[in-house]
Amino acid sequence: MARGRKIYEGKAKILYEGPEPGTIIQYFKDDATANNAEKRAVLDGKGVLNNRISELIFTRLAGIGLPTHFIKRLNMREQLIKQAEIIPLEVVCRNVAAGSIAKRLGLEEGTQLPRSLIEFYYKKDELGDPLVTEEHIGAFNWASPQEVDDMISMTLRINDFLAGMFAAIGIKLIDFKVEYGRHFEGDTVRVILADEISPDCCRLWDMETNEKMDKDRFRRDMGGITEAYSEVARRLGIIKENEAGSGADIVSIGGDK
Repeated sequence: MARGRKIYEGKAKILYEGPEPGTIIQYFKDDATANNAEKRAVLDGKGVLNNRISELIFTRLAGIGLPTHFIKRLNMREQLIKQAEIIPLEVVCRNVAAGSIAKRLGLEEGTQLPRSLIEFYYKKDELGDPLVTEEHIGAFNWASPQEVDDMISMTLRINDFLAGMFAAIGIKLIDFKVEYGRHFEGDTVRVILADEISPDCCRLWDMETNEKMDKDRFRRDMGGITEAYSEVARRLGIIKENEAGSGADIVSIGGDK
């Protein structure tokens, strides 16, 4: 499927005009960044793995009735998605203390939180994506009260689904980040899940060993990043048993080859 002109290039993906009005082609890069892109690397095969993992998760979420931008996978690095106006907020759901919340609140990493917590961050790289409250969101009109309610409700549904899905394959869902967009259909506007869900935006720990299987391996110079992502894909059934650790020979699960 032919791409149109490039619309946007971010740290991990490139967006192109799609073949039909209202569609976009999303390309997954191998670039890895951390600390607001101060740390960078190219990890061969990471984009392929994230494309396939995100495809699987978005397909399963659509299966439980959650609205998403995903239409279909086009090839190993590209997806066809619905055009949406991205809401300038990152929505983080936390189940276990890790990363910034552990530092901010003086919690030991790995502490189970009293309940799942939802946090909002303003999407602004030059400001370091600061933590914001619902008061900020309303005051600066980043999202309406109904949109905030929709994002919270959808994020909690996603959390319940992902926690069960990953627990079934021996992985603990520590936290994750999602983004939402406004999808316009005629006179109606609907909040839909956008961006991606992959080890780039989730903290995933092995349930037996607590070994990190996510982007923290890159942030903390632990090495073995694509191997960890490949292991997540293997457990999800996306790559063959004997290919875990290489990111190669990914088998088809839904979508077109």
